[in-house]
Amino acid sequence: MGCAHRIRERRNFGVKPEDSAKRRNSLAVRLKGGRREAADELVDKYYEQIYHYMRRLGHSIAVSEDLTQESFLHAWQHIGQLRNDGCLNSWLYHIASNVSKQHWRRHRGLQSASIDGFEVADEKANDEKIEDFEKLERLKHAIGRLSNKHREAVVLHYMQHLTISEAADAAGIREGTFKSRLNRALKSLKKEIE
Repeated sequence: MGCAHRIRERRNFGVKPEDSAKRRNSLAVRLKGGRREAADELVDKYYEQIYHYMRRLGHSIAVSEDLTQESFLHAWQHIGQLRNDGCLNSWLYHIASNVSKQHWRRHRGLQSASIDGFEVADEKANDEKIEDFEKLERLKHAIGRLSNKHREAVVLHYMQHLTISEAADAAGIREGTFKSRLNRALKSLKKEIE
């Protein structure tokens, strides 16, 4: 699978996308070199993102913490398998997706945790519009009721802000398959919150 064709612009407005790509490539090279400070930097940079990803996939707080740590352990152990240093972001999400899927397989029958306990990334709450808040709450509940593969698609693209290409890489599927899953998930959500 290929990496995203373009690197998405970082929220740090002073950082150019090419500078961000160089830092990711440099981090990947240092990780492959076995440098311990690079592992610390990887965790510092991505821990919160991967933890929120696990929560958004429906894992409890404690399980999300464990699975996040497990994801970083797998990344450290398998850094040699990273083919394209510029794809560090989607590669790490791919590992986290696999760790989550393994957890669900080992614990079949477990219900996903409510996603009420955390905010959607970049959510702009408007205190004056209670109706908007209620719609957001219905949306959170509806996302929590999606199948694991459809929830994963929504979370990767809309909540973790990965491009379609990056999200497909992270999910370990082709772009067309990812788009199809995302489309089905959105149709299901639309029916449920209208």
